[in-house]
Amino acid sequence: MAAPETPQPTTLRHAFGNVLSLFVLLLIGVLAFSIRLFSFLTKNGVYDFWNWFDDRTWYPLGRVIGGTVYPGLTLTAGALWRIFNSLNIPLSVETVCVFTAPIFSAFASWATYLLTKEVKGAGAGLTAAALLAMTLNTGSLFYATLNAIAYFYMVCSWGGYTFIINLIPMHVLLCIVTGRYSSRLYIAYAPLVVLGTLLAALVPVVGFNAVMTSEHFASFLVFIILHVVALVYYIKGILTPQMFKVAVTLVVSVGLIVCGAVLAVLVALVASSPTKGWSGRSLSLLDPTYASKYIPIIASVSEHQPPTWPSYFMDINVLAFLVPSGIIACFLPLSDASSFAVLYIVTSVYFSGVMVRLMLVLAPAACIMSGIALSEAFDVFTRSIKFQLHGATQNPEANAGEGSNVDVVKTEKSEDSPKERASRKSKKKEKENVERASLVSRIEKRLLVLPMEASLIAIFLLVLLGAFYVVHCVWAAAEAYSAPSIVLTSRSHDGLHVFDDFREAYGWLRHNTEVDDKVASWWDYGYQTTAMANRTVIVDNNTWNNTHIATVGTAMSSPEKAAWDIFNSLDVKYVLVVFGGLVGYPSDDINKFLWMVRIGGGVFPHIKEPDYLRDGQYRIDSQATPTMLNCLMYKLSYYRFVDTDGRGYDRVRNTEIGKKYFKLTHFEEVFTTHHWMVRIYKLKAPRNRIRGKTKKSKSKGSSTTSSKRSGARKKNPWH
Repeated sequence: MAAPETPQPTTLRHAFGNVLSLFVLLLIGVLAFSIRLFSFLTKNGVYDFWNWFDDRTWYPLGRVIGGTVYPGLTLTAGALWRIFNSLNIPLSVETVCVFTAPIFSAFASWATYLLTKEVKGAGAGLTAAALLAMTLNTGSLFYATLNAIAYFYMVCSWGGYTFIINLIPMHVLLCIVTGRYSSRLYIAYAPLVVLGTLLAALVPVVGFNAVMTSEHFASFLVFIILHVVALVYYIKGILTPQMFKVAVTLVVSVGLIVCGAVLAVLVALVASSPTKGWSGRSLSLLDPTYASKYIPIIASVSEHQPPTWPSYFMDINVLAFLVPSGIIACFLPLSDASSFAVLYIVTSVYFSGVMVRLMLVLAPAACIMSGIALSEAFDVFTRSIKFQLHGATQNPEANAGEGSNVDVVKTEKSEDSPKERASRKSKKKEKENVERASLVSRIEKRLLVLPMEASLIAIFLLVLLGAFYVVHCVWAAAEAYSAPSIVLTSRSHDGLHVFDDFREAYGWLRHNTEVDDKVASWWDYGYQTTAMANRTVIVDNNTWNNTHIATVGTAMSSPEKAAWDIFNSLDVKYVLVVFGGLVGYPSDDINKFLWMVRIGGGVFPHIKEPDYLRDGQYRIDSQATPTMLNCLMYKLSYYRFVDTDGRGYDRVRNTEIGKKYFKLTHFEEVFTTHHWMVRIYKLKAPRNRIRGKTKKSKSKGSSTTSSKRSGARKKNPWH
């Protein structure tokens, strides 16, 4: 953002660090789908990748991959793969995808150091070097252009780029309101908006949304305000005070008219949209209840749920207690860089409280603030130890020496300042403010001296706290974030248990079904089925078509015959369900079933959630409603389940199932994994029509003719 109050020489590593800082956002991609994209890219090239129409997903609609994915991760991994292979280092597709994350995490640590160094110095930067950072701090057109390119890379990599394109305008507006406007702020921000928006529009998945959606309007509005303020400052420098008042009145009036006209145009552009130009995910961030009311497909995603308090301690651990101290330190004194850091942490805390996936945004800000807090604490304690070691008798001489040095510096600056006053008036004023603030801070630091014993104990405790944080991070990375999501493990008194049911099921589909067979399942398993089983799916994790997902949800919520009609109309041959009742796996389809009902009912009104609830409670025992007991999801999950223990006891819901003995008439079980976690069913072929039984009498010609006509019309399976 705007430059800090202490001018420092800029180097290429500052700008290069800003570019690399965005790479950590690549980790948001779904690995299974990313490997599939990467494989296609390495085999067919970039041109075919941009024009790839994937007919193995969202059958029968398909998906235009080049226009619906953020290509940053895939293109970057493809470039790395080609570089390594050109150096005769043969690496597999999976290896490059897996090791992309730690490589970019190392780069992001460097970028965080650069940002925190601008806020509180090199010590705080080294302490906070944990994740990413991005700041506009040079006032140079060259570096501003590099930041626009970095923003473009972020747009290519993740839809969360809207966070940055709103955070930066908020900081620019804050600088203007607090009287911190400078030409460097203008040079840093204006190229980002113009060049960054033009580059963002080149990404197919974004396109004209870069100028047509409400998520980007804040940057344009601040862009106009910045030009009005720049014009006011320019007029102030060339006019007399009397003429300036008249000119300001004119400029402000014209500026208000222009802003009003722009707002009118923006309102006209978004008035036709029911969401006023905002995407569903953005509205869910601004109003946490919006998705649950109007877009259940967004609310059904576990990553979009608000986090619990323990999840904060799990993800950022002791940083949660250090962040408040870092915020206080940023105000002592408050600079442009520190105000950006404060704004960053405040907004990231809010958004992480709305969606658990946005803990990714909070973690870097928490590392920055915690690094500042620890650096300031170490500075106080080490200074106290130095003071005690040198002895109090030497302080008066040292103080006098420092005071004389300050006087000499001031004298030298007073001699040089008349020569530079014409060209560097604004910088001289900033230097004087910094010198005054540094002198005050030096005096305050002399007064803040603690006893030797207290300082040593405090440093030991801080080191111990850091060691505990490292141990926790290693444990969390090993236990919570390193294991693949398709191979599950659990520990009990008799050791470690491995549940490899997902790979077992996908392997069965790959080796025992035809290549062109269609597999229906809930959208959570679409990417994995396509990538690991190499079979066509009806819906997947992209969730771009709510109606198609609602169709699958309606089938799962319907009785067996109606569900068969829906799946048969979509050419589905196999249905896959995930069931955890035997081993206690809670993320199964029965626990997700109410979301299928809500999403299906949002498109097909005959599906009503109260029909599946008993007195407002979701039950699968003997008190469950007949609609629940006869729906397809219940039957496919609990078919033959009573044979496992004789009771049909569900270890997830902690109850015996209500309907234990039943037969399937339109589906047949073809495969169930070892722990019953994945069950695969095949649609039975329609029964042959037997002549003589369909017509009981040939004498009723009119009735027969009418029945033929009605039979010729294919019944709509969704009603």
